[in-house]
Amino acid sequence: MKPQEYQKLVQKHSPPRPLVKNMLWAFFVGGTICAVGQVALNIAEKIERTKAEASAVTLAMMILVGTILTGIGVYDEIAEKGGAGAAIPITGFANTVTSAAMEFRREGFLLGMAAKMFVIAGPVIVFGILSGFIVALIKALILGLF
Repeated sequence: MKPQEYQKLVQKHSPPRPLVKNMLWAFFVGGTICAVGQVALNIAEKIERTKAEASAVTLAMMILVGTILTGIGVYDEIAEKGGAGAAIPITGFANTVTSAAMEFRREGFLLGMAAKMFVIAGPVIVFGILSGFIVALIKALILGLF
């Protein structure tokens, strides 16, 4: 059997994906995470002096929440139902780093958790820094700063 024939056979016998249902769940889960973040920001703005400080506190709090929910096994269930709605916010990034650290904890603290937790997140950080640099360079070229 040729690979193309096999793919057609698999598609024929695979159940259809509930696309609209998945999009609604992603919207609901992502919206809920963002609403919790907004409530945290509103509270932090009352405590902190500036909006930048309140934003930093909110980010740290959302990362902590994502890490704790991953550690107790709840975030994986949320992500399974919410898909991209749970993966895109900063809590999804915290989930990625925490999951990698938990997976390699048997190898020890330094060579396991500390070294392996950025296996997945490292490329994301590098890409973010690189794309930020490229965008800043393009902006500088357009505005004639060089």
